[in-house]
Amino acid sequence: MSLDNLVRIGQLEKVEALPTDVQRLLEAAQRALQDANTPGLSNESRFDIAYRAIMQAANAVLQASGYRTLTSRPGHRQTMIQTLPLTMGLDMAIVIQLDALRKQRNVIDYSGDLVGDAMVAEALWHAAALVELIRKRTNG
Repeated sequence: MSLDNLVRIGQLEKVEALPTDVQRLLEAAQRALQDANTPGLSNESRFDIAYRAIMQAANAVLQASGYRTLTSRPGHRQTMIQTLPLTMGLDMAIVIQLDALRKQRNVIDYSGDLVGDAMVAEALWHAAALVELIRKRTNG
C-alpha cells in the first residue's frame, strides 16, 4: 500500500514537510532515549520511554515525507510503524520487531505485566538504531 492510499482510506493526511517540526520530533526522540537509559527507573518506565522514542522518530520521518497520522483514528501508532518501509526503506523484519514492541506495550499498559531486562534492552536498541537512521535520513 502506498502513502497516498493511506491518505485515501483516512489513515494519513498530507502535510507540509517542515524541517523545524522534523527536527523537534527528532530532538524529543533523542531526549526520550536518554531518559530511557536513566538508572533507577523501573523497567516498565524505561520500556515505555524507549517506545516513545521509537514513535517520535517514526513520526519525524513520516512528517519529513509530507504525511502524518490521524491521531483521532484507532491504530495510528501501528500505521506510523508500518509506513517505515515506505518513508525510509526499513526492512520488514525490523518493522515486525517494532510492531511486536508496540503490541507488548499495549499488553503492559492494560495488564500491568512486568517488563524484563531483555525486553528493555531490545526496546532501547531499536529506539537508538531508529533515531540514528532517521537522523541520517532527514539530515537532522
